[in-house]
Amino acid sequence: MTILRYDFNAIAKDEAAKPKYPPPFSLRLTYEERARLDAQRGDKPLSVYIRECLFGDDVAPRKRRGNSPVKDKEALGRVLGALGQSRLSSNLNQLAKAAHTGSLPVTPETESDLREACRDIAEIRAALMAALGKMPGQSP
Repeated sequence: MTILRYDFNAIAKDEAAKPKYPPPFSLRLTYEERARLDAQRGDKPLSVYIRECLFGDDVAPRKRRGNSPVKDKEALGRVLGALGQSRLSSNLNQLAKAAHTGSLPVTPETESDLREACRDIAEIRAALMAALGKMPGQSP
């Protein structure tokens, strides 16, 4: 007797329950017709222009996908600028190499530098999280 790990019938039912959208509509145009549409549409995408021509004021608003998770672009710009000006990655790489080879002198100055680097990284992380609209401890 075979024991199935998955209930494929239940999976198929779940797929059938999803809302179905009508298939896309295809329209063949001559080069001249396409050129005319392109000239008339201006800055609008061709599909938007055609929908407006067909339905006028009755055009249903289209769903917009948020392709950018960034909530605060100014904050993100500040963070990226700070990263570009810092030598943080290079310095951390040098510290890691010295620690692996055993040549990292543990002095109060080194400890201070490491603590400062950790604070900088924490600030950068907090700024990135804020720019993405996330709060510490919030799941993605």
